[in-house]
Amino acid sequence: MMRNKSLVMLSTMLLLAAGVARGQDRHDALIWSDEFNNSASSSAPLPANWTYEMGGRGWGNQELETYCSYGSSQTPCDDAHPNVFVRDGYLHIVARRDDKGQYTSARIKSEGLKSFRYGRIEARIQIPKGEGFWPAFWMLGDNIRSVMWPACGELDIMENIGKKPDTIYGSIHGTGFIGTEIGLPFTLPHNQAFGDAFHVFGLLWSPQKIEYYVDDPRNVYATFTPASLPKGAVWPFDDGSFFLLLNLAVGGDWPGPPDAASKFPQEMLVDYVRVYQDKHSVRSTSTQ
Repeated sequence: MMRNKSLVMLSTMLLLAAGVARGQDRHDALIWSDEFNNSASSSAPLPANWTYEMGGRGWGNQELETYCSYGSSQTPCDDAHPNVFVRDGYLHIVARRDDKGQYTSARIKSEGLKSFRYGRIEARIQIPKGEGFWPAFWMLGDNIRSVMWPACGELDIMENIGKKPDTIYGSIHGTGFIGTEIGLPFTLPHNQAFGDAFHVFGLLWSPQKIEYYVDDPRNVYATFTPASLPKGAVWPFDDGSFFLLLNLAVGGDWPGPPDAASKFPQEMLVDYVRVYQDKHSVRSTSTQ
């Protein structure tokens, strides 16, 4: 997908203006973003914003892919066919299957680089289509290295499984509430598929409250508070900052494996990631 760079910049400026105008309804101000406009040709995601998870350990979900960094040539990764790159105004995360039947993809994260506490956090994404694909936009607590998962807390802003192309899920996880117990779906009308167009997936985060929306902050479809948790569970979402993750998994316990109709390569395209703060209530914090 090619776009003239001047058109990219004009489009980005209009999108930013529209986003700020919409945010002003909530007294929001843009405090950080990655617009993925750093190169007209293929390049790495900005190293000031993103680093990589690597390897093929199943990630606790029996996933089938190996995650590769930009430029990695360690088998099965192939630097001639990268799994993650920025080009033409988008972040591309690409799931591939090689001639040996090995799957590769990418998971990028802002751990140790950018993290945030409270505010409005959103990304404009076009997800792939097909059985066995599992795209996600999510966050983990900065303290994951010391307290481990799930005590650090997990905010799943968007997940989709290929067998349900019209539905995304927003969920929260922590000590005493893991699995799928604390999550809600959002389904497009008339059997529309999320993979047919870009959509905005967002989080409204304030003390004692997590809300998820699709396409507009006024379109909240899931709200969670400490009262949502089962008895004995621990609410971790007011304890500190969280970092961002974007990934495209292949297979796993939840989506199941690709089938004969699953086509490769498949891309998850990210137009932008943005973080706002509400100037008149809670002040968001970030680590730079």
